[in-house]
Amino acid sequence: MPGSVKLRSIKKFGQENNAYDIADEGPLLTISKDKKEQPAIRVGFFQLFRFASCREIMMMITGSLCAVVHGSAQPLMLLVFGMLTDTFIEYDIELQMLEDPGKHCLNNTIQFRNLTDEENLEQNMTRACGILDIEYEMTNFAYYYVGIGAAVFILGYFQISLWVTAAAKQIQIIRMMYFRKVMRMEIGWFDCNSTGELNTRMSDDINKINDAIADQVGIFIQRFTTFVCGFLMGFVKGWKLTLVIIAVSPLIGVGAALMALFVAKLTGQELQAYAKAGAVADEVLSSIRTVAAFGGEMKEVDRYDKNLISAQRWGIRKGLIMGFFTGYMWFIIFLCYALAFWYGSSLVVDTQEYSPGTLLQVFFGVLIAALNLGQASPCLEAFASGRGAATIIFETIEREPEIDCLSEAGYKLDKVKGDIEFHNVTFYYPSRPEVKILDQLSLPVKSSETTAFVGPSGAGKSTAIQLFQRFYDPKEGMVTLDGHDIRGLNIQWLRSLIGIVEQEPVLFATTIAENIRYGRPGVNSDDIIKAAKEANAYNFIMDLPQKFDTLVGEGGGQMSGGQKQRIAIARALVRNPRILLLDMATSALDNESEAVVQEALDKVRMGRTTISIAHRLSTIKNADVIVGFEHGRAVERGKHDELLERKGVYFTLVTLQSQGDKALNEKARKMAEGESAVKMDEDAERKSLTRAGSYRASLRASIRQRTKSQLSSVIPESSVAIAGELGPRSYSQSYSVSGAKDKSAVPEEEEEVVEPAPVTRILKYNAPEWPYMLFGSIGAAINGGVNPVYSLLFSQILATFTMPDPIEQRNAINGICMFFVLVGLTSFFTQMLQGYAFSKSGELLTRRLRRMGFKAMLGQEVGWFDDHKNSPGALTTRLATDASQVQGATGSQIGMIVNSMTNIGVAIIISFYFSWKLSLVIMGFLPFLALSGGFQAKMLTGFAKQDKEAMEIAGQISGEALNNIRTIAGLGKERKFVEMYEAQLVGPYQAALKKANVYGACYGFAQCIVFLANSASYRFGGYLVRQEGLHFSMVFRVISAIVTSGTALGRASSYTPDYAKAKIAAARFFHLLDRVPKISVYSNEGQKWSGFRGDLEFIDCKFTYPTRPDIQVLNGLTVSVKPGQTLAFVGSSGCGKSTSIQLLERFYDPDHGRVLVDGHDSTKVNVAFLRSKIGIVSQEPILFDCSIAENIRYGDNQRDISMNDIISAAKKAQLHDFVMGLPEKYDTNVGSQGSQLSRGQKQRIAIARAVIRDPNILLLDEATSALDTESEKTVQEALDKAREGRTCIVIAHRLSTIQNSDIIAVMSRGYVIEQGNHEQLMAKKGAYYKLVTTGAPIS
Repeated sequence: MPGSVKLRSIKKFGQENNAYDIADEGPLLTISKDKKEQPAIRVGFFQLFRFASCREIMMMITGSLCAVVHGSAQPLMLLVFGMLTDTFIEYDIELQMLEDPGKHCLNNTIQFRNLTDEENLEQNMTRACGILDIEYEMTNFAYYYVGIGAAVFILGYFQISLWVTAAAKQIQIIRMMYFRKVMRMEIGWFDCNSTGELNTRMSDDINKINDAIADQVGIFIQRFTTFVCGFLMGFVKGWKLTLVIIAVSPLIGVGAALMALFVAKLTGQELQAYAKAGAVADEVLSSIRTVAAFGGEMKEVDRYDKNLISAQRWGIRKGLIMGFFTGYMWFIIFLCYALAFWYGSSLVVDTQEYSPGTLLQVFFGVLIAALNLGQASPCLEAFASGRGAATIIFETIEREPEIDCLSEAGYKLDKVKGDIEFHNVTFYYPSRPEVKILDQLSLPVKSSETTAFVGPSGAGKSTAIQLFQRFYDPKEGMVTLDGHDIRGLNIQWLRSLIGIVEQEPVLFATTIAENIRYGRPGVNSDDIIKAAKEANAYNFIMDLPQKFDTLVGEGGGQMSGGQKQRIAIARALVRNPRILLLDMATSALDNESEAVVQEALDKVRMGRTTISIAHRLSTIKNADVIVGFEHGRAVERGKHDELLERKGVYFTLVTLQSQGDKALNEKARKMAEGESAVKMDEDAERKSLTRAGSYRASLRASIRQRTKSQLSSVIPESSVAIAGELGPRSYSQSYSVSGAKDKSAVPEEEEEVVEPAPVTRILKYNAPEWPYMLFGSIGAAINGGVNPVYSLLFSQILATFTMPDPIEQRNAINGICMFFVLVGLTSFFTQMLQGYAFSKSGELLTRRLRRMGFKAMLGQEVGWFDDHKNSPGALTTRLATDASQVQGATGSQIGMIVNSMTNIGVAIIISFYFSWKLSLVIMGFLPFLALSGGFQAKMLTGFAKQDKEAMEIAGQISGEALNNIRTIAGLGKERKFVEMYEAQLVGPYQAALKKANVYGACYGFAQCIVFLANSASYRFGGYLVRQEGLHFSMVFRVISAIVTSGTALGRASSYTPDYAKAKIAAARFFHLLDRVPKISVYSNEGQKWSGFRGDLEFIDCKFTYPTRPDIQVLNGLTVSVKPGQTLAFVGSSGCGKSTSIQLLERFYDPDHGRVLVDGHDSTKVNVAFLRSKIGIVSQEPILFDCSIAENIRYGDNQRDISMNDIISAAKKAQLHDFVMGLPEKYDTNVGSQGSQLSRGQKQRIAIARAVIRDPNILLLDEATSALDTESEKTVQEALDKAREGRTCIVIAHRLSTIQNSDIIAVMSRGYVIEQGNHEQLMAKKGAYYKLVTTGAPIS
């Protein structure tokens, strides 16, 4: 990077530009490494601008120049003001002299009436009179003022609009660079950074940078210039006085510097504290179904709340410290006044070095300088928090990825044979360096052969595949392709050779065709159709109304497991890969789809190097080589028969597995004596063996939050599945509306919401803090009264200069000085009070709102989360930003309002009391001041809304990309996502440009109105002094009182943007709080009864998912289970098996028909009561990021569970021994989404979790399909134990798991086609018989 920066001094304010030596090769600055040691902030202020191009730099320079000139306007005005004052004082002294009856005005000099000219000269009576036309003089001064005002308007406009425009461009670039860099990071980096946190960073932290480099800089420069010019004026006009004042000012500087330092530190702490809470919220909302099923809502709310406390503490500390320093600064400033005035008046009165006008120029020059320094300090806060936020973002941008997927480097081989070899590979995941996953793995994979990896969960099979994809690099050893170390090959090219089909495929929220097209850029539709045919997906796609243009929903949520799998296979095939990796590719399918997909895979395996991972051994019997894994090593390899003879890992797996299937086949054979027994056996064996129904935790850590109706936690096999079998009516136009990409379908609700919320309601939520707010308001009121008190004191100063008696003059002056000191002391305490009280009330409110919002979200019915507007990403963002914005309408905002109100009130009382005519004239200008403020508010409200909407789409893209990063990396689609994201940034940028102009104009107007008010009022004041004999000090008193109050008004109005944002954020929040869920978890309504038996009955249930009302999922389901019986559902994907479970859990209510529980209609039963009686184990259990014990304890949130209970539950689930083998036993953290455990381990924790509830009803949804044979056997035993004496509903694809159920219900298209036990159904020779014997489709 060009232009290195050497830090010479740690900057005190951030405004001394010479803290850097900047090499001027270019705008990009890097920072020297030695500064890295500082905590929190490691980015120098000028480095925030490292992404500015020449055009932006020009804009910022021009903006800064305008700001500099604008800043010098106020001191310029003082020159005029000093002359004006002298004029008035001259005039007043003349009037006072002429009041003496013995004097009169003769020949333009004041003379004693009874003396001659000569005698008057001897008396030194030469004071001029009668020449001074006060009105004429004032008219001139008025013109000066108008001129300055006009200039200020133009300068103010350019200063703001140029800076805002430049910032908009840079922020766009930072967003692009950040996203681009994040997409290039190696997968290990994502293991260590949660996606929720990255999303927050992209929204909040970048906005903080924006605040630090936009209009704030212009305003800061302007105020700083005023500060410098004010002091310069002081030195030029009267250096003695200025030096005296300056002697005290370092105290102010030190205060400001310390404040900036503390605020930055605390902001960093607060951000960190909130990021933790945000991660909790993200995790909980992503697994909302698990939370609901186990009744963990209140527990989660408390966990979230606990994490909010620390954020709140930091926020309050920040408020207190800011209050303290602000108070300190005011105190010092007042002491300066007292000193300056006392010393300055002695210079005027005793030594007569200064005229009173000069005294005022110096005095006000320094005063304005000091005030502007004070006003510049809030900008420093913005800079500090911007730098804090930039630290992490820029470090990410600078971080070179260890495996850079977008780099052009690396070889591309001309010809690829496809020999893969692992040489002594040792590996552990970066997020868990203490656990060795692969241990000296050595293993060749021959080209054009199919190699199968088998072994227990956690043996390192998937890890080996990930190493070959170069998601990670091995810690020792190497992986080679055709003898070349893959680290030397070009990554994109390497990954383009590989087609991967995962167990739980990730689809993107777009059409089927687009999803397949992700496999290879630029493929034509013939290739897509060919790939779809090969993957056996063509038929079901053609049955959908929109065929290939059907949207699959977020995360593929609109498709059933089998359909997703086939689309994913088509996506892998369209790449025409040299190397095919099948990671449990068929396990998620039911029998029918599986046979076909397996056939498709067998076809495409020809001539390609294939690595297949599977637990179902039948899938891999026909592989060329089988490799057995154990503890991260390949312990054996060979053909099926060879390995059986070796009696090693493979043998144990096979024997375990075939026992279960033997029994089934025996029965089947007896039934089907007529048929050729041998063929029968093979067939049945093949069919029943191939069942491997597992969705594996999508490559461990990066589980996607499948937000849509993909029932991530409870029902893995998407119950919304529109299986192709549903025929043509299944899809219709209406669906496209819920497609996130469809712009025209702007959800209607959003429109009605944005009526800003009434402040009264926001305050109601803040009511418990009323004592804080009361004291804060008292403090603010006193602070507000301080400003007008100045004007009294100043005009008093001026009045003393025309006193004839020197002793009286001295006393008056001393009195006024004492008064200043008093005011200063008061100010110190009240500022501190205001700062602390309001930050306390504001932070408490933020926390309360976040908690309430989170609680309200968890209280919504599950269907609400299916709506793409309520995806976990969007909801966590809402919690993070909206709640903290609401604080802007209470807290400090009330302080500001009270402050301004008392300021204006006191000022008006003072001014009307002294001269009502002049007051009225000046009051004429107040509406304009207020207007400019209001105008600004209106504008920014509009923008706040647009910004939010514009960024939301970009947020969805980035969210989808980060959540599915592995799939994207495997497909080499990083660039495509970066491009999509960048396209979405254009909108916000355009909006920001529009905002810049309007905001600039308002700012200029607000600034110049003060000058215009001054010009009119002094002109009129001159008239009143001349015509009506008003004392001149009154003119100053009234004008300065009202003008200071006007600036206060202006200040209040400059806070309006926050205020506007706050009201909109609050409105959104209240909309959420007011929404009445269709199925309320928190209410105590509904029936509860003792002696719960678990008698279940579905009567003619019809159901459609709320997000897709046109697809009938259940079509008159009627089935019943007696207490203690086991009911098994079988049927092809998408026939409504899982949906029926969700109706029982009351995630949804049936549209028609009833679900009876012990004879009570489920819709009338208390939700929490019903769910507390149900335990569920799903195929892909979701665990929370806490210890194993905590996860098991989650099963029952109604009571405190002792460690003994946990251990006994763990023993029942065959989990205890494994846990005791871990270093931290039950306190072992399972990682985000359970990523630190293998599937079998997670599954057993989930079973323990269900068992500990001691439920009357147990739901098992494919509970064992994700396991390998060994674990499956133990888990199956655990489940059989758990089922005793409980009503149980089982969903399974593998028939061996369900043959001993009391009732087996065969489902198709949403209703039961036949039911009975195994023997009855076999005797019927109907659908079930066909399924067991041939695996033929159930139609």
